[in-house]
Amino acid sequence: MDITLIKTFLEVANTGSFVAACNRLFVTQSAVSLRIQRLEGSLGHALFIRSKAGASLTPEGKQFEPYALSLLKLWEEARQQIAIPEGYSRAISIGAQYSLWPRLGFRWLDAMQAEMPELSVHCELGMSDRIMRFLVEGVIQAALLYTPQLRPGLIVEPALDDELILVASWPGATLDLGQAFVSVDWGPEFTHALAIALPHLTDSGRSMALGALTTDYIVNRRAAAFLPARSVKRHLDAGHLHIVADAPRFAYPSWVIWREDLPPDLARLARRTLADVVQNAEKDQESVVERITPIDVAETVLHSKTTSE
Repeated sequence: MDITLIKTFLEVANTGSFVAACNRLFVTQSAVSLRIQRLEGSLGHALFIRSKAGASLTPEGKQFEPYALSLLKLWEEARQQIAIPEGYSRAISIGAQYSLWPRLGFRWLDAMQAEMPELSVHCELGMSDRIMRFLVEGVIQAALLYTPQLRPGLIVEPALDDELILVASWPGATLDLGQAFVSVDWGPEFTHALAIALPHLTDSGRSMALGALTTDYIVNRRAAAFLPARSVKRHLDAGHLHIVADAPRFAYPSWVIWREDLPPDLARLARRTLADVVQNAEKDQESVVERITPIDVAETVLHSKTTSE
């Protein structure tokens, strides 16, 4: 069985669209259609109902989907096992959103390898949808995300409650930031909470999708933004960034997602080391939050629930 056909089938099934699948696979729509036709020819049944609204699975397609996932998982396991470098006997693949790698994801990997030197580690980076797809397909076995989705075969657990705080690149900054404020896309809940707490900052002329990139941006400019306390601590300590007085802060939960079939010994190692890393990250975060002047604006919790599809 051509694994490319399996991956294409799952992309169309996940997106409900041949067009969306071709964008994710970086191929033409005709290539996606041809692959699905080849797969349907091999199985002797139509797998999708095509319409102007998109593509939905036929009864045979729904029946085939769990087998496709199993085939892809077996392929990924074989690929990863064969790819284990010389000198290592175990392997684990971890994914995370960009902002969760610094001071959390990277330290997690260090902690696992410190306890299990024979463990080879592979990392994946991406937005939530990409990482969730890798989890479902078995490309990765665990992930750190801000917006996970509940899927069969996956376990979602709380990881760390990030504290989004307002920092600026110059001392003595006030809430009257004007054009110096850089809006970071922390999701619709954050945008709504910010509009309530600080409505004058909602019309920012500069916006960015990745918080970790925003940190590097504002450090080198006269700018300010809401960023995770743990990730800006070193810049605060070095005097490159400064806490904006009287600004509210927002709790922004992150989650760890596990594949249920992660080998038990690796699952125990990963859970134990992540708990230690989170505990240290919380201490770093608390040391930053303690510097913030108490204000009347209540702390807002964002993304307190996982999403399901």
